[in-house]
Amino acid sequence: MDVCGIDPGLETTGYAVLAIDGVNATIRDAGVCRTDTSAPLAERLAQITTDVSEMLDQSQPHAVGVEELYAHYKHPRTAILMGHARGVILAAAAKRDITVYSFNATQVKRFLTGNGRASKVQMQNAIMSTFGLTAPPEPNDVADAIAVAMRCAEECRRKQPETLRA
Repeated sequence: MDVCGIDPGLETTGYAVLAIDGVNATIRDAGVCRTDTSAPLAERLAQITTDVSEMLDQSQPHAVGVEELYAHYKHPRTAILMGHARGVILAAAAKRDITVYSFNATQVKRFLTGNGRASKVQMQNAIMSTFGLTAPPEPNDVADAIAVAMRCAEECRRKQPETLRA
């Protein structure tokens, strides 16, 4: 079974697809979707939709984990703009009847490192260790997507254990 993790972003959206075999996971694919920061919002959202849709069609994951938005009171507009990107990602998964799980960043960090306030470097190091990588996943969006995919796999194990035994 494959699961996908997505770290939504208006400029850079990270994604990772993990192959799950019981309790073991391997990285099948990981990367980023980028948009032209000078393009209008509608064009950027269309690009995210196209890129994520192609990735979902190729990987055909059983489930998708998507990081929830973090809204800082000093920058509410950022959260609103990011919500657009997250929305088209959720729509792309729903259109394909893929189960979607949402996780806040603290949940993902706590799951991976035991610390809900882990730094980007701590997250990258945990992923390197877990998957035996020789270098940290770059950019951070990819590392975040791998972590979300790992959390998604755990959620699938809890909610659908019979699927993982196949």
